Amino acid sequence: MRRISFVVIPFVFTLSASLFAADPAAEPLWPAGAPGALGNEPKDIPTMMTFLPPVENAAKTAVVIVPGGGYGGVCVEREGVRSAKWLSSLGIAAFVVDYRHRGRGYGHPAPLQDAQRAIRTVRAKAGEQGIAPERIGIMGFSAGGHLASSAGTHFDKGDPDAEDPVERVSCRPDFLILGYPVIAFGEPFTHVGSQHNLLGRDADAALIAKMSSEKQVTAETPPAFLFTMNEDTVVPAENAIFFYMALRKAGVPAELHVYEKGIHGAGVYYDDVTTGVKAWRAQCENWLRDRKLLR
Repeated sequence: MRRISFVVIPFVFTLSASLFAADPAAEPLWPAGAPGALGNEPKDIPTMMTFLPPVENAAKTAVVIVPGGGYGGVCVEREGVRSAKWLSSLGIAAFVVDYRHRGRGYGHPAPLQDAQRAIRTVRAKAGEQGIAPERIGIMGFSAGGHLASSAGTHFDKGDPDAEDPVERVSCRPDFLILGYPVIAFGEPFTHVGSQHNLLGRDADAALIAKMSSEKQVTAETPPAFLFTMNEDTVVPAENAIFFYMALRKAGVPAELHVYEKGIHGAGVYYDDVTTGVKAWRAQCENWLRDRKLLR
């Protein structure tokens, strides 16, 4: 009988450890308690998770991420953690903020205070984490895009006399990345839910104008990358377009992509979105590279 031999070749495959690694612990933004806190429960304690890239790949750039949620929640996983892991793969340190919002009993100015505190914290500790203090941006989606644009239009240099060293540094971001952002309040294309959650239903005209980001752009507003979708009926494209036009008028460098197709909430991963909007990530990477923010 003829003998047939079989050679078994082991199939070796490697999966990135980062896919299975536990997310970093969330640390309180305000160890001594947030300003205006209504209590000491978890909902009263805004936090931040830190995702650092491998040292050999680090670009000395950082991005604070404020996910969306209509100012009534925070999409920490889809728009936060997933974005952080993508940025980390580019060599960028990423920081996901779980900020206060109406779902936890907070309106303006709590979300902005938390975003500003996150930027200050990253800048104050930049040297410890291999980050250049002048390379710290902020990324936001949907209502998080409004919060990020607010951080880019409402900032200060810090208080040099503050007892807390974090409060001594500037909260101005060095660049903005805004995905299908809420921008304008009091307009026909406003995302009314975000406006009401942030400012209340009876906000006066002055506050509405103050928190309409396209009306607050100056020459000091940071450079921005924006993307949105023509078929987005939740937050219409006019929001991003009006902000881009304001940046252009003020002489602020900016790049805007309006995709024909794409659902609101596309985020970074694309299991349920159409082809067009999938391009934003590669185009954003090119923008970061052109601005010398990648290695």
